[in-house]
Amino acid sequence: MYNKKFNPMILLVLISLLFTQQSLASAASVIDAEVDAAIKKFETEVKGGTNFLPKVKGYLVFPSIIQAGFIIGGKYGKGALRVDGVTKHYYSLTAASVGYQIGAQKQSILIAFISEDALNNFINSNGWEAGVDGTIAVSDWGKSGDITSISYEKPIIAFIYGEKGLMASVSIAGTKFQKIVP
Repeated sequence: MYNKKFNPMILLVLISLLFTQQSLASAASVIDAEVDAAIKKFETEVKGGTNFLPKVKGYLVFPSIIQAGFIIGGKYGKGALRVDGVTKHYYSLTAASVGYQIGAQKQSILIAFISEDALNNFINSNGWEAGVDGTIAVSDWGKSGDITSISYEKPIIAFIYGEKGLMASVSIAGTKFQKIVP
């Protein structure tokens, strides 16, 4: 039987759904703004970056990856996959490690998909792990070099950069990427 009395619980549920939708849109716009800033930094600080990005099939950008550890370590970040300059999906990045390590650092990662097959395999995966589902070549191209002059034979290339430009000797093997809905 239908109760014609006002039910405050229904109103509470509807209001919470409204705010949930607004916060989801807000979270996506925050990630997009941070990705835009990270791309701008890549293009201005990495010689050849502006000419390089239009040549790739897509790129995954994590603007702020926090890595910390004391014997056991980990890293985490959120980012966006851009194809033709437009966000297609959002992703999280996670990794764990054990060994001698202490401290914390912040870095940005731009992963360029050189081949269409590599991009499609990544997009169609249900969770993707570097070194298992595909290999990512980490560029150790110095800050003084022009990245457009490199002959890329790998289907996926990562650029890891921080406050000091491109970072060398950084591994992303075992890093897991998962689609998220912000």
